[in-house]
Amino acid sequence: MERRGKKKKGEMTEKPRSSPSLPWTTKLFGYFIIVAANAARRDNGTVNRRLLKLLVPRTRAHGKPVKGVKTFDVTVDRTRNVWFRVFTPTETVNDGNGGNGLPVIVYFHGGGFVVLSPDTREYDAMCRRIARKIPAIIVSVHCRQCPEYRSPAPYDDGVDVIRFLDKSNGLIPGADWARCFLAGDSSGGNVAHHVARMISEIPKSEFRAIKMIGLVLLQPFLGGQERTPAELRLVRVPLYSLSLADWVWKVFLPEGSDRDHEVANVSGGPRSVDISGLDFPATLIFVAGFDPLQDWQKRYFEWLKKSGFEAYLVEYPRTIHGFYVFPKLPESSMVITEIRKFIEKQSSKVKNVEQNC
Repeated sequence: MERRGKKKKGEMTEKPRSSPSLPWTTKLFGYFIIVAANAARRDNGTVNRRLLKLLVPRTRAHGKPVKGVKTFDVTVDRTRNVWFRVFTPTETVNDGNGGNGLPVIVYFHGGGFVVLSPDTREYDAMCRRIARKIPAIIVSVHCRQCPEYRSPAPYDDGVDVIRFLDKSNGLIPGADWARCFLAGDSSGGNVAHHVARMISEIPKSEFRAIKMIGLVLLQPFLGGQERTPAELRLVRVPLYSLSLADWVWKVFLPEGSDRDHEVANVSGGPRSVDISGLDFPATLIFVAGFDPLQDWQKRYFEWLKKSGFEAYLVEYPRTIHGFYVFPKLPESSMVITEIRKFIEKQSSKVKNVEQNC
């Protein structure tokens, strides 16, 4: 593992292997996802939703604890199918960081803006692990999806969810809204960044309870017209296809846009938004050595640092895009440890500020 931003003494930089060393079940699942996604997309820019529902296993919410976590679903806007699932650990009431309850992680799932949801089996299980091991309350959000709804639909939905949570005092018992983190993986990481940017543009006085103090991005889906070295080199890896990614950008971005649009090429692209004057939160970014998106993610990290923001980059040279959903991979546990450390660090700053007031 390599960590940049503030590198720990004694850490070693590992060179990635020529191919990822993965359990055969992980490889098989990864390639199945690509095959299923290609089968569901149509040449006319639509997707076969009925087929996707058959291929993607889902799990219901459980009011009684399952593996130390209870869950329930909340609808924000039924007409837009905007909703979220809450994951609350039941074996702890305070994380020891001086807050009035547990920190909250508002999480945006991946799926290429097209598929998956908080009740997808793998995401439900992953959010349970994070909630239990940090511990924290997870609010896993479902936004409108493309190609039915293009950008900026999920960003607007994400901001609406934050406003909804801010006004729903008491909806989630034990939540410390003064320690609110945004997070997301892959396309959800893209959504989390833009929601964080949009929230940073809103006067703080408009929020009664929520204070956004951190952003966690697991392999955010970023891009541009340029083909990076990693995109050209890593052409046959599990869980990612360059041709599929190009199709996703085509059906997600506003019609007539290319991949240099501001929501794709966010870090110094020809049309990227300048965030240097915003109160943008401290950011933790995860990168994998066999992820074709890694060059874009590293540019994003450097862009944040150049813009004057607190940012940390953690690299896992031996793993793939989407590794965090596979609990058998060692990096899956490592990433939760890093998120916990990040939350503890940002939470301690809030505590210090409160003590000095």
